[in-house]
Amino acid sequence: MGASANDKTAFQSYSLWSLSWPIFIELFLATLLGTVDTLMVSRVSDDAVAVVGLSNQLFNGVNTLFVTITGGAGILVAQKLGSRKPEEARTISIIAAKFAICIGLVISAVLFLFPDQIARIIQMPEELLPLGRTYMSIAGCGIAPFALAAAFSTVIRNTGNTRGPMLTAVGINMLHVLLNYGFIFGAFGFPQLGLKGVAISTFSCRVITMLVLAYMFIHAFERRIGFADLKLRSRRLFKEVLRIGWPLGVSSSCWMLSQMVIFMFLAILGAKELAARTYMNTLESFCFMLGYAIAMGVQIQIAHLFGAKKWKEAYASAYKALFIGLAIVTVNAGLLVLLGRTFLGFFTEDPEIIRMGIALLALNMLLQPGKMLNMAFNAGLNAVGDTRYPMIIALFSMWGVAAGMSYWFGLHLGWGLVAIYCCMITDEYVRGILVFFRWRKRKLLDRAIARDTQPAHLEDVQPAELPGESTTAIPVEPARRTPAESA
Repeated sequence: MGASANDKTAFQSYSLWSLSWPIFIELFLATLLGTVDTLMVSRVSDDAVAVVGLSNQLFNGVNTLFVTITGGAGILVAQKLGSRKPEEARTISIIAAKFAICIGLVISAVLFLFPDQIARIIQMPEELLPLGRTYMSIAGCGIAPFALAAAFSTVIRNTGNTRGPMLTAVGINMLHVLLNYGFIFGAFGFPQLGLKGVAISTFSCRVITMLVLAYMFIHAFERRIGFADLKLRSRRLFKEVLRIGWPLGVSSSCWMLSQMVIFMFLAILGAKELAARTYMNTLESFCFMLGYAIAMGVQIQIAHLFGAKKWKEAYASAYKALFIGLAIVTVNAGLLVLLGRTFLGFFTEDPEIIRMGIALLALNMLLQPGKMLNMAFNAGLNAVGDTRYPMIIALFSMWGVAAGMSYWFGLHLGWGLVAIYCCMITDEYVRGILVFFRWRKRKLLDRAIARDTQPAHLEDVQPAELPGESTTAIPVEPARRTPAESA
C-alpha cells in the first residue's frame, strides 16, 4: 500500500486516553441501557426482573464469547497495522466477520427453537418459565446480528477508530429506551406488550446496530470492502487468528459457563437472591466500566506497539493502565457503598432484596481492585499474543475457585449469596495475581526482541507481494516471526 495507508494506520496518533474514552462512553451507554431496562422491567414485576437477569446472563455470556473470539482477530489487526501490513489486517477482518455470523446463526436458531429446554438447563424457576419462554425466544434471535456487530466493532476499534462504535451506541441507546418505553407502557401508539416488548426492542436495536457498523466496517480500510471480498481466503492468516483466538474463546467459554452455573446456584437459593444479584450486576458495572475501557484501550495500544517493535513502551503501558484503573474503580466502589441504599431503592422496594444488595456493595470494594488487576494484565498478554496462559488459569480458577467453591460454601454449607460473591472475589484475585507475574516475566516481549535482533537467513527471505497478487502470498516478514504461540 502507499504512504497514505501507512499514515492512516500509524500508531503514533493514538494515545491511551484517545483510545479509551470513546470505549468508556460506549460501555457507559450500554450499562445505562441495561439499567433503564431493569428499571422499566421492574415496573412490570420482580419476577420479570429475575427472568431478564437469568436470561441476560446467558445472552451476555454468549455475547462475551463473540467479543472475545473476534477480539483475537482484532489483536492481529492492530499488530498488522502496527507493522505496516494493512492488506493482511483487511483480510483478517473479513475472515472474522464470516466466522462470527456462521456461529451466531446457529446459536440464534437454538434459542428460538428450544427456549423451554434452555430455560430448564439454566435452572429457571418453574413459576418464571412462561415469561422466560417468550423473552428468550425473541431476544435470543438477536444473537446473530450481535455476533456480526461484535466482529465489525472489534475491527473498527482496532484500526484506531473507537469513536465510530461510540457514536453508534449513542443513537441506538436512545432508540432502545424509546422502544422499551413504548412497548412496556403502550406509549407512542405502540401496543402494551410488557416483557415481550422489551425482547422485541432488544432484537430490533441489535439489527440496526449491525447495519450501521457494517457501513463503517466496509470503509474501515483504505481499500473498500465489497461483496467480492467475501470470497477472500487465507489459510495462513486464518491459522494466525485461530492461534490467538481459540484460547480466548476457551477462556470466554469458561467464564460464560461458570457464571451460568453460579446463576443456577442463585436460582436454587430463590428468586429474591437472583433478583438481588441482577440488581448488583447493574450497579457493579458502573464501577469497573471505565477501568474496563482503559484495559480495552491499552490492549489496542500494546498490540500496535508490539507490531511496531516498540517493546519498552508496550511493556510499560500495562502498568500505566493498571495504576489509572485502580484509582478509578476504588473511588467508584466507595461511592456505591455510600449511595447504595438509594440506588437499590430505584429498582425495588423489597427490604430483603435491598438488605442483600447492600451487603454485596460492601464486598464490591474488595472485588474491584482484583478485577482491575486481572483486566489490565490480561489485556497486555492478549495484545502480544500470549493467550494460552490466561486460558489455563481460567480453566483452573473459574471452575475450581469461582464455581466449585460457590457450590461448596453457598449451597452445600448453606452460607448463601454472600459466600458465593466472596468466591467470585477470590477468583478475580487468583487470576489477577497470576497474570501479573506472567507479564512481569516479559516472556514474549524478550523472545520477540531476541528474534528481531537475530540476523536474517537467506532462506527466510521471501519475495515481496506484488500488486494484484493473492492475499495468500507470503510477505517479507512472515507471521511466524510474531511470537504468539508461546504459553
